[in-house]
Amino acid sequence: MAVGCRLSVHSGSGGGFGQRRSGAVLIPPIERIQQTGSTNADLLARLAGGEHIGEGHWLVADRQTAGRGRLGRAWGDGQGNFMGSTVVHLTASDPSPATLSLVAGVALAKAVIALAPGLGFQLKWPNDLLIDGAKCAGILLERTGNSVVMGIGVNLLVAPELPDRPTATLKSLGADVDRDRFAELLAVSMIDTLWAWRQEGTGAIVRAWLPYGHPVGTPLRVSEQEVDGYFDGLAPDGALRLRRADGETMVIHAGDVELRRPVREGD
Repeated sequence: MAVGCRLSVHSGSGGGFGQRRSGAVLIPPIERIQQTGSTNADLLARLAGGEHIGEGHWLVADRQTAGRGRLGRAWGDGQGNFMGSTVVHLTASDPSPATLSLVAGVALAKAVIALAPGLGFQLKWPNDLLIDGAKCAGILLERTGNSVVMGIGVNLLVAPELPDRPTATLKSLGADVDRDRFAELLAVSMIDTLWAWRQEGTGAIVRAWLPYGHPVGTPLRVSEQEVDGYFDGLAPDGALRLRRADGETMVIHAGDVELRRPVREGD
């Protein structure tokens, strides 16, 4: 029976979450398959067919032939990359499901830090992980009934070419990360972060996300509305605060956000 390490959702050495839940934990079940169209689509179909998939269960594929991101964008795969999905079953007492993208981002960041310490990266609201402004990982949430399928793709070894943005890999920066070990740590990190989301609320996840996010003042564009502005943190409910050039602050609850320049350490 595999045992994993405990990953706190809080940055730094402070915070009681890691202390309250310290100690060894069992690694959640990880189902590995050689090839599929999309791990998200597979789990959605299995749920629609009445199969019970326990929360914490992961489906991880060696290859995907029909991977996708937000807004129907194609997401290419690569042997050795991480491509996996898990399920969150919503309850009446849960925070807003919209904030699960932040949950996934925090869990992803913790897993990357555990296996590639010192690697500079940033989370882009609401669902990307960037290295030097290039996309290294993406998150896709899809809901069916009271369940949310959460898909994550990470360029560990190979960076698929995208027509509208640069891509990066952990390997290119000297981080040689094993796919299966990454899957284990991400599964543990996700369980921890979901626990904090439920027990401590959205505020705890917002506070955990912000240290990994693009800095306040980063120029952004919300593509659908064609609105430009500057990142002004997150609202208490996890929405993006966008400060316009005229000083007005808009609150964006959903949208495709673009960085108007690469985010570099120290900018």
